[in-house]
Amino acid sequence: MFDKYRKRNKERISMEKRISGHTGLLALIGSPVGHSGSPEMYNYSFEKLGLDYAYVAFDIKEDKVKDAIAAMKTFNMRGCNVTMPDKVEAAKYMDELSPAAQIIGAVNTIVNDNGKLTGYITDGEGFVHNLRDHGIEIKGRKITVAGGGGAATAIQVQCALDGAREISIFNIKDAFFERTLQTAEKIRKAVPECVVNVYDIADTAKMTEEIQSSDIFANATIVGMKPMDDQSVVKDLSAFRPGLVVADAVYNPEETKLLREAKEAGCTCIGGKGISVLSQVIRNVNERKRGCEKRIVPKKRKTKSL
Repeated sequence: MFDKYRKRNKERISMEKRISGHTGLLALIGSPVGHSGSPEMYNYSFEKLGLDYAYVAFDIKEDKVKDAIAAMKTFNMRGCNVTMPDKVEAAKYMDELSPAAQIIGAVNTIVNDNGKLTGYITDGEGFVHNLRDHGIEIKGRKITVAGGGGAATAIQVQCALDGAREISIFNIKDAFFERTLQTAEKIRKAVPECVVNVYDIADTAKMTEEIQSSDIFANATIVGMKPMDDQSVVKDLSAFRPGLVVADAVYNPEETKLLREAKEAGCTCIGGKGISVLSQVIRNVNERKRGCEKRIVPKKRKTKSL
C-alpha cells in the first residue's frame, strides 16, 4: 500500500515539474471517458520524449460538442482525440476535413493550427500503415473486409484512397446494412476507379469465393476478441492459401483463431497490435519529436503511414 502511494506521489511530482506556463494542452473528448487509458499513455510518452505537452480527458456529451470545439480555439489547444458519441458531431465544426473524414463524415482526431481546425479519421490509416510496416502495399490489390462498423468503414475508405483495385465488403444483413451500402456508394463516388461490392456475411460460399480471389483479407469485426476468442469470422478454411495476406484488427488476443488457422494454411498473418492505441501514441509523438509540429497524427504519405 505504501509503495503504491509512493509511486503515485513520484508521478505527481514528475508531472508538476514537467508542466509550465508554456506547456501545450491536448485532450480526449467523448462520454464516458473516465475509463480511458489515453491520458496515462500520452503523458508517459510526452515525458519520455521530452515533449512539452499535457493530455487530459473531458467528459463531453454530444450536445456540448460545439462548445468544446469553441473552447479548443479559445484555449489554443494543440489538438484533441474524439471518441463516441462525439465523432460525427465534431466533424460539423471543422474548418477542414481529411479525405477519409469527408467520406465518412466523422473525426477521431482534431489538429489546431493557429485557430484552423482540421479533422482526421485515423483508424484506416492505422490499418494501412500496419500493412506497410509488414511490407504489404494496398495499391493495386483486391481486399475483402469483414465488418461494417466504424473501424471497418475507416479501413474500407482508406484502402480505396490509397489505391486498392477492388474492395469486397461483408456485413451482417441487419438494420445497419443500408449504412454499409451507403458507404460503398460514397467510396465509388470519391474513388471511381475502385470497384466496391457489398455482400451478406451469412453467405459463406460467396465470402469464400471473394477471399480466394483477394490479395488481402481483413477482419474488422469483434469476432475473435474476448470473450469470442474461440470463434473466427471465416467458416470455410478453403478460403486460405499460401500468399494470401490475412490481417485482423483484433489485438487481444494477439493471435486470434482467424490468424492461427490462416497461419496453418500458409497465409501471411498480421495482427491488430500495430494499430492499437499505444502504437498510435508512440507514432504520433515520434512524428512530433522529429519536428513535424504541423500535426498530431501523420497525414497520408506516399511512402509510409501509421
